[in-house]
Amino acid sequence: MTTNLKDRNLIAILGDEDSVTGMLLTGIGDVNINNNANFKVIDSKTPVSDIKDTFEEFTQRKDIAIILINQWIAELIRETMDGYTQTFPTVLEIPSKDLPYDPNKDSVLKRVQRLFKD
Repeated sequence: MTTNLKDRNLIAILGDEDSVTGMLLTGIGDVNINNNANFKVIDSKTPVSDIKDTFEEFTQRKDIAIILINQWIAELIRETMDGYTQTFPTVLEIPSKDLPYDPNKDSVLKRVQRLFKD
């Protein structure tokens, strides 16, 4: 079964409380009929296995177009992030309130740089 791109109409977020709250205030929050949310708050006590599971769940959903993830969280699952190569949903690493964005760690930017070097 192929997914029609027009069915991908959600933005998901894996982020710290401030990032998720900010995005929810913009109206991106959604809980589908199966009670699956398109957001998850991550803190220092969240097990890495839960972060990986949520990331993989978001990448498999056919209604998500973009996944936003705080860069410090992406660092916790960097191997999984680097292994993700699908176009949709697109994964974008974003800064958090307390930690600046480091382009040298961004897996998408690294792939783009490799394309231009070849």
